[in-house]
Amino acid sequence: MRRPERIGLFGGSFDPVHNAHLALAQSALAELRLDELRWIPAGLAYQKTRPLTAAHHRVAMVALAIRHEPRFVLDESELSRAGPSYTLDTVRAAQAAQPAAQWFLIIGADQYAGLHTWKDWPELLARVTLAVANRPGAVPPVDAEVLREPHRVVPLPMLDISSTEVRTRVAAGRSIDTLVPAQVARYIESTALYRGSTGS
Repeated sequence: MRRPERIGLFGGSFDPVHNAHLALAQSALAELRLDELRWIPAGLAYQKTRPLTAAHHRVAMVALAIRHEPRFVLDESELSRAGPSYTLDTVRAAQAAQPAAQWFLIIGADQYAGLHTWKDWPELLARVTLAVANRPGAVPPVDAEVLREPHRVVPLPMLDISSTEVRTRVAAGRSIDTLVPAQVARYIESTALYRGSTGS
């Protein structure tokens, strides 16, 4: 009898996607023994204070970054939905389409600290196995109710990279060659993304 597929869900603004995202995704494949990891660029990121770069640019960069790993899949479902991008809606739709699969939600420690602010988070955690990545630096405090929910910790290589840093470097005319995949760096240069604008 074939075992259920193990599918990871990895969402984010990916503005832009960078090497720490890739390192986390590769670690998740190995640690969670995933058959597939879905990269899900956010549509309307309701908890972001700045406007996101146009979706087609973010999608193009993720596609370039993940094309060499067949278990990585680009999932544009949040971009095609109207209204705010709620993770729970994404999970419900995925599970309805593949009810026999096992689902893993991969998030960073900063997202874990804010999980109690997510829409209907208790239902979300009842539907998935939560995998929390340790990031460099101090770990932010986590809500006590969330802490009581079971989760796994995915070891993450010590890559202290953020999308904000990438955007800031581009705006300042500095190299990002060590921060993003080469093809993503070329895309950012050819499209003149992030010049003169940093944001958070």
